[in-house]
Amino acid sequence: MDISASMVKELRTKTGAGMMDCKEALTDSRGDFEKAVEYLRKKGMSAATKRSSKAAKEGTVASYIHMQGRIGVMVEINCETDFVAKTDDFKAMAKDIAMHIAATNPMYVSPEQIPEDVLAIEKDIYKSQAAAEKKPEKIWDKIIQGKLKKYYEEVCLLDQKFIKNPDISVGTLVNNLIAKTGENIMVRRFARFQLGEELKK
Repeated sequence: MDISASMVKELRTKTGAGMMDCKEALTDSRGDFEKAVEYLRKKGMSAATKRSSKAAKEGTVASYIHMQGRIGVMVEINCETDFVAKTDDFKAMAKDIAMHIAATNPMYVSPEQIPEDVLAIEKDIYKSQAAAEKKPEKIWDKIIQGKLKKYYEEVCLLDQKFIKNPDISVGTLVNNLIAKTGENIMVRRFARFQLGEELKK
């Protein structure tokens, strides 16, 4: 079937992927929009997996100030080369992620950063809830995993829905740029400051 420019544009708006990738996805899926989205996600994840072993020592520290100086964010995002770090796409993504952090206040970059003791407490809470609701014990693990997924989406930056496009996660946003640039890109760390907040002891 013919893939129209409007179809390509709509898919690009939804996923953030490049025009040629969107056309390829729609062609491969014979115009099926949902299959095209899945195609792009798999392609992005595949590219990200291939690049994850590459050293990412270049990049940028992006900042964002919100509410007339009441909230400030700094985020370090790494890539492999200075060339990619200086591209408009990379700089725009870094700025968008800093803005996202200002809005959503995540606690960690990814689930791997959550301390084991914190995870253990969460699991105990979910287990107690399942028991209190008299759920069959054989499905407790499944319930706990489902609740953990939601917990990650609340507290982990890469698992959160991207505020400028809730159809994708911040992790997918990064993976799309990995697929486009051919370089490993990673969010290394961030700091968020809010005027008047209590300091952690």
